[in-house]
Amino acid sequence: RLAIFRLLVVCGPQGMAAGQLAEKLDVSPANMSFHFNKLCHAGLVVSRQDGRFVYYAANFAAMNGMLAFLTENCCEGNACAMPVKKC
Repeated sequence: RLAIFRLLVVCGPQGMAAGQLAEKLDVSPANMSFHFNKLCHAGLVVSRQDGRFVYYAANFAAMNGMLAFLTENCCEGNACAMPVKKC
């Protein structure tokens, strides 16, 4: 799902057709449908019908809200990253 969301963010607000996304990610359309459903239900992705095609796009307002929440509540207002252990 993260790969789907990342690709949709890169596509911008116009999004991409479901079939094109499935092809780019080398995932079956049935499997993509399952993941789109979960992402839409979570509010991270929106869909629109255009003729016989369904286009999906990242919900940037929800993404920005989630980032703001995580930054404020999980990082105490600081830009943070998990510490990386050296091998």
